[in-house]
Formats: sequence, C-alpha cells, structure tokens
Amino acid sequence: MKTLLVHYTPRNERSNTKKLVDAFRSEIKNSDIEELNISMDVPDLFLEENLAAYIQRNYLGQGLTSRQQKSIEKMDRMTEQLTSADIVVVAYPMFNFSMPAPVKAWFDSVMLKGKTWDVKDGKYVGLMKHKKALVLVSSGGFYGKEPMASYEHALSLGKTEFQFMGYSDVRGVLAEGMNAGDGKAPALKSYINQVQKIAQEWYK
Repeated sequence: MKTLLVHYTPRNERSNTKKLVDAFRSEIKNSDIEELNISMDVPDLFLEENLAAYIQRNYLGQGLTSRQQKSIEKMDRMTEQLTSADIVVVAYPMFNFSMPAPVKAWFDSVMLKGKTWDVKDGKYVGLMKHKKALVLVSSGGFYGKEPMASYEHALSLGKTEFQFMGYSDVRGVLAEGMNAGDGKAPALKSYINQVQKIAQEWYK
C-alpha cells in the first residue's frame, strides 16, 4: 500500500494545518509514504503552451514534440504520484473562503482526462475507484453553519474534486475557529482526534 501526503503549509511549525497532517502521519501503518510539499514544489498553472499540449494529447490523441512534452512534464509527474497511491491526504488552510492557488493548481495538474477521469458513453467517469482520499482544512473563522456556511468553498471543493475522480471513500475535516483565542486549543485537539480516528480506521 502507498500513502501520498500533499500539503500546503508555508507557516511550517506555526501551521494548524500541519498539526492535522502530522496527526494523520502518526497513525500510518504498513504503508509506503510519499510527500509533496506544494509550497516548495509548486504545481504549474495551465498556460498557453501546456494547455494546448494537454488538449492535443489527452483530447485529440495526437503526439507531442519534445518541447510540448516538457511543458506538461511536472503535471504528469504529479499525476503519477497520485495514481500510484492507495490513500491520498491533501491539507491546506482556507484562504479567502477557498483553497490557496497552489492547491487549485495541483488539482488542475492531476485531474487529467484519461488519467484520473474520462468520458464514456457521454458521461464523466472517475478512474480512481477503490481508493481513499482525505481533505484537511483549517480556517480562522466558523463555516459549519449559517450565516457563514455559504462562504465555505475550501473543504467542499476539495471533496468534490476527489468525488469527480471516482474515489470510493472521500472524507473531510474542517478545523474551524483557529483564530478563536482561548477556544482554539480544545477545538484543535478535537479535530486532531477526528483525523487520527480516520487514519486508525483506514490502517487497522
């Protein structure tokens, strides 16, 4: 079995998101672990050259020049990391109600037609069945209920991306209220417990 940990935690040890990742990592058993720190190894954006190469290869089935192939090299590498993993954990803080730009770029990099999803009989089909995914998000405020629930696009989008790719078991933990002063410590502990329980279930 292989586990892929993808995290965007540029605040390092001060990061509440990192504490969630570390809690999951501490419970991993009988699995190879690969890590991708996307605050250091930043995914490519789709721009003119690599988008054209992707469409030419994955939609039109045409060959690429060496330059075109190089333009999507990093995307292919990150997609291979994902497709080779049985369990993937993606962790990041909420930025302005959604996921940070490098995290969205990572999803765009690995959600490639013919690799993690496809179209069959006119319908979208996820190709990542029988795999598990966990999305870990920390937020300064509270988004679990109204009036702020409609502002939450960080955890919900991450889970939707994995569901589209066909993951059989998609979970999510939103560690809310990390700017709540004295209430932060007990809340963070409860979220860490949630993360550990998911890991214990998956690696039992």
